[in-house]
Amino acid sequence: MASTRKRPTKSPRRPRAALGSATHAVEAPPITDPATATALKLWLTMARAFEAAAELSRMDIVRHGLTPAEFAIVEALYHKGPLLLGDVQRKVLVSSGGTTFLVDRLEKRGLVERQSCPSDRRARYAALTREGMALMKRVFPVHAEAMREAMAGLGPNEQRTVTALLKRLGMAAAAKAAANPDCREGIGGA
Repeated sequence: MASTRKRPTKSPRRPRAALGSATHAVEAPPITDPATATALKLWLTMARAFEAAAELSRMDIVRHGLTPAEFAIVEALYHKGPLLLGDVQRKVLVSSGGTTFLVDRLEKRGLVERQSCPSDRRARYAALTREGMALMKRVFPVHAEAMREAMAGLGPNEQRTVTALLKRLGMAAAAKAAANPDCREGIGGA
């Protein structure tokens, strides 16, 4: 039996002149500096590639019953072992309050537990429970394969080259950001 659901249709694109006259926008002048044009193209290409890969990652993670932020925490604990909550925060780039909220949620699900720090009563560790470890032993290899497939548009040598270039780019950008007093705290090297 054929489906009676209609497929969404793309809305027609308005001609550029109609957009300009409807919004009173002025068309921006073209970028004439080749270095600036190249940098903008790189930025846009990186953003689109990241969004596509992040969506594949998210789709894989949610089918295992976790949010991407929850997965980031259990993955860090799976690979690094018990971590101080502040170290969890820095590893997964979530705010302090966000980390507490996520660890609380994972603790309620029986995947993570808090442990006391023997040398500092104020500090607390997050650690995987037996259930959390079992989940990651089952889920992580599947996720790693999904990420391998997501990156398969490049061969292994190309992936290593892109990784090195992006790390260098991230470190240079982080250094510029760190030198700017208006920059938010917490930016680290790639």
